[in-house]
Formats: sequence, C-alpha cells, structure tokens
Amino acid sequence: MAGLRLQMLPMASAHRGPMSPACTQCAEGKKMVLFVTGLCRFRCFYCPVSERRNQVDVAYANERPIRSDSDVLDEARAMGAEGTGITGGDPLGVIDRTVHYVELLKREFGPSHHIHLYTHEPNAEKLQRLAHAGLDEFRLHIPHYLWGPLASRGGAYRTVLEQAPEWGIRRGVEIPVLPEKSAELRGLLRTLGEIGVDFVNLNELEFSETNERKLYDRRYDLDPRGGWGVRGSREVAEKLVRESRGTVPVHYCSSRFKDGVQLKQRLLRRLERTAPPFAVSTGEGTLLLGVVEPQVGSDLEETGRLVARLAGIGESDYRVDAARRRVELAPRVLRRVARRLAAPAFVVEEYPTADALEVERTPLNASARPVVPAGG
Repeated sequence: MAGLRLQMLPMASAHRGPMSPACTQCAEGKKMVLFVTGLCRFRCFYCPVSERRNQVDVAYANERPIRSDSDVLDEARAMGAEGTGITGGDPLGVIDRTVHYVELLKREFGPSHHIHLYTHEPNAEKLQRLAHAGLDEFRLHIPHYLWGPLASRGGAYRTVLEQAPEWGIRRGVEIPVLPEKSAELRGLLRTLGEIGVDFVNLNELEFSETNERKLYDRRYDLDPRGGWGVRGSREVAEKLVRESRGTVPVHYCSSRFKDGVQLKQRLLRRLERTAPPFAVSTGEGTLLLGVVEPQVGSDLEETGRLVARLAGIGESDYRVDAARRRVELAPRVLRRVARRLAAPAFVVEEYPTADALEVERTPLNASARPVVPAGG
C-alpha cells in the first residue's frame, strides 16, 4: 500500500488510493439509490434521513415509492442505472427484503450491475446471505463511540471485516467525520489498515432538517464557506486523507460533492432518458416546461388541441398529463400564445424524478397570477 497517490476531486473532495467501484459509479450518476426501510435500531444523533422516512418502514427506488418489483426495475431503466446502492435505515434489519432485491437486480440486469450496501450491523450470517445472493460490496457504519482499535464491543466489527474476503465480497467502512473525534478516527484508520479493508469513506458531517436540532445542541456550527457541512469536519477529513499514505485507501466525500456532482449527474441521466423532446434542460439536473392548467372539469384533450392550434405545433410537440391535469409544451412556444389563453399558463422548473418535484413556476398570463385582495 505504500505510496498511495493523493487525487483531488471537485467540491473539495479527495481520495488517496483507489476508490471503490461503487463510488466511481456514484460520481458518474450511474447508481440507483434503493432505500429499503427507514427502520434502524442505532438511531445515530447525526442521521440525516428525512422525517417521512426516518424510523418508518417504507421503500423507495430513488424518489419513486416502491409498491412492486416493477417500480424498482422501471426506475433503474429510467435512469440507465449500471449499479445500485442499498441503504436505509438499516437494510440488514429487513434482510429477506434486501436479499430479494439483490437477487432481482442481478437476475434482471446481470452480474455486471454493481450492488453495494450500507449497514450498521456487524452480522456475518446476514452478510454471507447477501454475498451469496450477489452483493458486490458492503460498507460498515461503525458507531462513533467504538472508533479506535475495535476492541471489546467493537470486536464484532473487526471480526466481520476480517472474515469478509472468505465470502468473495469487497468490504469497507463509511462514517461521518465528527470534528472533535480526530484522535479516535486516526486510531480507527490505523486499525483498518492492519485489517486490510478495501477502502474507507469519510463523509463530511452535515446538517439536515431532521438532525439540525441535535447538532446545534451539541454545539456544532455550519461551515462558513457555504453548504450544509459542519464547521471543522472538512479540515479534519482533509488532514486524515493527507496522513493516510501507505495504510489504507481513503476517500473524503464532501456534502457539496454529493449534491453538486453525484445527485446532479444522476438527475441528468434520468432527464436524458425520460424528459419529453420539447423540454429544456437547465444543465443543473432540472428541466423547464411550458405548462397550461385548465380548470377542473375542463376537457384536457380539447385544451391540448386548442394550444396546438394557436401555437401551430403538431401532436408530437406537446403532451397531455392526465394525472397532473395539465398540458405540457416547449416554454418558448407557450410564451408566444399564453396571453391568448383563458387557462393559467406557466413556465415550470422541476426535477426529472418520479415525483417531479417543482422548483419554481413563472406565470405567463393574467389568469396565472394570484389575485391580490383589494387593499392587500
């Protein structure tokens, strides 16, 4: 391992030594995120999982709720996934479900579909089941109060990491960088180097809607350089990466890298495959649409034909979305005719995800503008 080369990545991320194949796929936006449950018995104070998922037994493929296997497969195809990252909660808490999804994805997309998994639980029996099902890699999230030599209560983690090569599976450790725990982290890295794990991922500790109160209570502050990172987390991680030469491959992933690179690339891949041809990409992972929203009870199909006639466009230049009760077309085309329409017309920016989360809407005609009460 001596002489592992330091490589810088965008958004202040870096790695020394080879990154996991899963991390490479994530950076390219090729990994589907398979959230198999929100249940987890560890309840870490820094857990960033959203309230609608945290400690709730729900499952999602990216942003798509899973009601059947077809939801998982359809979402993987929609983004052209070349791999899947299984997360939660703790996937080992619903081991039968997790094994099923590993087998499903390998059966459908073949052995080259790379699957990795995050877990807190050092359970050799469950991890061997997953390895047999086709799991390529697991990442142990070792609780912060066990960082160091992995002795005593941490021995279970050490045992699993030492045994994993016998199961034909890659193994690593992925943990957030708590700035006050630099000494413990340094000791843990030494131990992981002795064990010979395949990699260590250090994540920037970050604020979220669900953990911010607990982080502030522990006197953590936002990093003044922007983003949602915790002050001091990046500095400790960068120092550990610099010091790690010759011990174990280490990758530091900043919160901005996760959003500005990983998520953005995944959204762009999905946009390329699912957006209508008249949509406009912003280049940032969102798209722009011209949208007409007729009143409830109006004939959507007739509204679509009316818009097409006024704009002089063909059937392939617009579409009717019955589920969202709207007509969609190119923003520039709608701008030309919006004032001639009685129905509200907008330019809408939204994500190309299954939930089509809206970012912003700009009204284009009088009926789209909110009515301001007299004297308001």
